[in-house]
Amino acid sequence: MDVKDLRALSREELAHKERDLKKELFHLRVQSATGRVESPARFQTVRREIARIKTVARAIDQAGAK
Repeated sequence: MDVKDLRALSREELAHKERDLKKELFHLRVQSATGRVESPARFQTVRREIARIKTVARAIDQAGAK
């Protein structure tokens, strides 16, 4: 997901997306432990998406505090 798209979302929607991505990361880790991971590159993608969401959420929080 692009940063422009993330900035258009509300804080609650960002939190929901972050929860979904954390669940996906958990499932990827379980698959990795059992040796059934379909796409190892997805780990990096999911972690980066979570970081983007956290960055945008922090910017929203800081903008609201000013």
